[in-house]
Amino acid sequence: MIEMKVAGIALDAVTRSPIVLLKDGSERRALPIYIGQDQAKSIIGAIENQKQPRPLTHDLIANLFEVWGMCLEKIIIHSLQDNTFYAILSLKQGKKKKEIDCRPSDAIAIALRTNSPIWVMEEVIADASIPVDREADEEERQAFRDFVEKLSPEELIKQAKIENNDEQ
Repeated sequence: MIEMKVAGIALDAVTRSPIVLLKDGSERRALPIYIGQDQAKSIIGAIENQKQPRPLTHDLIANLFEVWGMCLEKIIIHSLQDNTFYAILSLKQGKKKKEIDCRPSDAIAIALRTNSPIWVMEEVIADASIPVDREADEEERQAFRDFVEKLSPEELIKQAKIENNDEQ
């Protein structure tokens, strides 16, 4: 799993649908997730730390967690099936732990209100993420190619002997 942060809300240029954009810690990969208008407003409100005169749904859920002594340990976006993302809320109450199915947009809105981490399974990132820093990706690939070019069978044998001696 890879921890990600909300980078912001964008609009699809063609459909004008809102997209929540998650980025990994290195900011090299971004995961765009299409969401509804209400969830977009709720996520923006949490990012901007806006306080409503009365609690909205995600505020209410966060308040319920607090009153009942529950801790949202993390949310996990765990799969992507037929262009639909799936997530869970990972809750703890005392020694009890529970996982609750949740739409990613709702899970993100609640996580932002409870300062809980957002985790995404690596398979989901592999399937749906977009590169953010292509230059850094290419530099990394080139550095690996250079490393492989300089390797010789003799160097590999020498390194294997060193590692075997270290283990004994």
